[in-house]
Amino acid sequence: MIAPGAVDMVNFGPPSSVPDQFRGRQFYAHTPYTTLMRTSISENESIGRLTAERLSRAEGPAIVLWPTKGVSDYDRDGGIFRNADADRAWLDAVKNHLPPKVTIRELNCHINDPEFSEAAATWILKQLGQGD
Repeated sequence: MIAPGAVDMVNFGPPSSVPDQFRGRQFYAHTPYTTLMRTSISENESIGRLTAERLSRAEGPAIVLWPTKGVSDYDRDGGIFRNADADRAWLDAVKNHLPPKVTIRELNCHINDPEFSEAAATWILKQLGQGD
């Protein structure tokens, strides 16, 4: 099961640790020791393609759960990293590179909402033969 938690960000150490090539990008100081950078549309396309390539090798049941309302706490409506287009670039790349044997389920919730965790747990329990 793939859940795209925090695919909206790259983690660095303190601000001084951010490589010069990323200067000018969107950052957030999560803590004095952790600097987050918002991923771009093209970065999310690359990450989605890589995710699909690796997931396509799955030998058993596989699913991608997609939270339409955001993939991190900072990526919710009104959040500093909210960028639905960049998020969607990840999902579109996954869809375009996955074989039909892998299910993609879009959920109308945020990744931190109880509905998302319930869907994930239900799928896992079903695979273990412990739920419907």
